[in-house]
Amino acid sequence: MKIIDLTMLLEEDLPSDPEIQIPHIQRRDHKDTAEEMPKYFPGATMEDLPNGNGWAIDFVQMCTHSGTHLDAPWHYYPTQNEDVIPGGEKAWTIDEVPLEWCIGPGVKLDFRDKPDGYKITAQDVKDYLNKIGYSLKPGDIVLLNTGADKRWGTKEYLVAGAGMSSEATLWMVEQGVHVVGTDGWSWDVPLPYEGQEFQKSHDNSILWEDHRAGRHRAYCHIEKLTNLESLPDYGYTVYALPIPVKGGSAGWSRVIAILDEEK
Repeated sequence: MKIIDLTMLLEEDLPSDPEIQIPHIQRRDHKDTAEEMPKYFPGATMEDLPNGNGWAIDFVQMCTHSGTHLDAPWHYYPTQNEDVIPGGEKAWTIDEVPLEWCIGPGVKLDFRDKPDGYKITAQDVKDYLNKIGYSLKPGDIVLLNTGADKRWGTKEYLVAGAGMSSEATLWMVEQGVHVVGTDGWSWDVPLPYEGQEFQKSHDNSILWEDHRAGRHRAYCHIEKLTNLESLPDYGYTVYALPIPVKGGSAGWSRVIAILDEEK
């Protein structure tokens, strides 16, 4: 069995997020905690600890969208499935997302040849699938390889890579895809590019358009993946199980791919 880890290493104080979302980690090592540890064991003293060592613990302050994570429909809009149910329904929070959605056959779309800010169309997706000889099936997890993760750890990561158009996302969802993912900061094109497009057109439908697609048909996406270039086009299973933050808009995820035996 071959496992490929698709999860970004969680690190502190990197400029690869907006400042408010940058994780901060307070670390307490074995010496820091040695004085308090005996209190949990009546009668024990620091002299009872091997070489005076307590336990190592960490306190982490971060957003649910920090690090590799799965976005829930609640992140996109208060309602979902407006194209399926008249008036829609309350959007799922991350603890309500079906776990069955989070495990499935993977298929990779390699668009590393596209420039930063390129908006991928439904036709682009169809052409690529035709090139690799693959037809989407219900339950597939589609992964977008843009190469943006190679700029992780820098401010450039925030504007790196191509992103999906809402029509491309909705087309995939209509094929039965529930979960998609990207190695970029956002499933949308990088936000500054959407801002530039809006300044020219004043068309507010392009603002965060791919996320807003979940208003029409429920779906989830994984952001901040890595190592997608290590995957074949298909022939593996993706596991993207989120931490169930009650009422949360997203959940941190350890995302892996397990290659099929014949691969």
